[in-house]
Amino acid sequence: MIFTEIKAVQFRNLSHEAVPVDKRQVFLIGTNGQGKTNFLEAIYTLCYGSSFRSSQLRELLSHGEKAFKLTGKYLGEDGLTHTLVLEYQDAKRRVFLDEREIKDRKELIYNIPCIVFSHDDIAFVRGEPEQRRRFFDQTMSMYNPLFFDDMRRYRLLLKQRNLAIKEGRHTLLPVYDLQMAKYGLAIQKERQKAVAEFDQIFPEMYRKVSNSNTNIEIQYHRSWSGCTTEEDIVEYLVKTRQRDINMMTTTSGIHRDRFTIVQDDGIFSQIGSTGQLRLASLILRTAQMAFFHKKTGKRPLILVDDVLLELDLSKREKFLSLMEGYSQAFFTFLPEEHYFASLASEDALVYDVRQGSFLGHEG
Repeated sequence: MIFTEIKAVQFRNLSHEAVPVDKRQVFLIGTNGQGKTNFLEAIYTLCYGSSFRSSQLRELLSHGEKAFKLTGKYLGEDGLTHTLVLEYQDAKRRVFLDEREIKDRKELIYNIPCIVFSHDDIAFVRGEPEQRRRFFDQTMSMYNPLFFDDMRRYRLLLKQRNLAIKEGRHTLLPVYDLQMAKYGLAIQKERQKAVAEFDQIFPEMYRKVSNSNTNIEIQYHRSWSGCTTEEDIVEYLVKTRQRDINMMTTTSGIHRDRFTIVQDDGIFSQIGSTGQLRLASLILRTAQMAFFHKKTGKRPLILVDDVLLELDLSKREKFLSLMEGYSQAFFTFLPEEHYFASLASEDALVYDVRQGSFLGHEG
């Protein structure tokens, strides 16, 4: 699957031009603030209906505008050209695939698998536990629709249970406890299984690129650690109910689980250098690619946003050798990063990006 054309209207600073992207590699070259990352954001928003930079679609509007439209043409696995359109107007998002409206975002996210590499990914390593939960939940949701459904149901139940606690409707809590136990246990089992499989990929990748024998791994710590059945979880929720009422929130559950990156029995974020943490965040994304391919046999589209500059030549070459498993890749580079030319295949597309416009030349 590859995109063949992207068009953005009233989206960030991008010009209203149809940009041909019908190659496996697309390079966007330009100084900061010209629109390189905005273009990657447009692609990601088409793929998932949301941005990797903002939780609010209204923030993606061009200055002074009240609506935007994204259009992407892509060659599907069926060999046919499809058209994906996302419209945002009156604070509402609408998505159309070949002129048919997609009502459930779930259908959209399994249409074009997409992985973005950005500076913010370092939060997966040294950020709050919520950031690592988000990474692994995203990783599992990419290939497992049942996990995605369970997560969606659990979040809704959690919201309803917390509201019942705050409003003093405590007689409803046993009902929510039963449902949270059901979906929470299923999620807990999937997370445990996925981390065990992910640990077969990530550590070896990190050792290869860092050229070290570092013992590094992901550990999964369950909030309901002593519970192995739905009945165990319900019993635990009953025992801790008064604590929840006092705290005015649900204090245990899979939304409190922790994923920890450990190096030689120490917390990696506390003992690793900034360079090591940054490298680990890049390797997490690369492992996510490999994990997705292992699970589905499919290759994702990747968006690589100004992250290679921080790697020295040796690490960069090893890292790029691990990144080959993509269907299509979009890279952003600053003009001084001349090494991009050595990465480009003969038929790669290269664009100079200036004030949201794209000037193409041969790669």
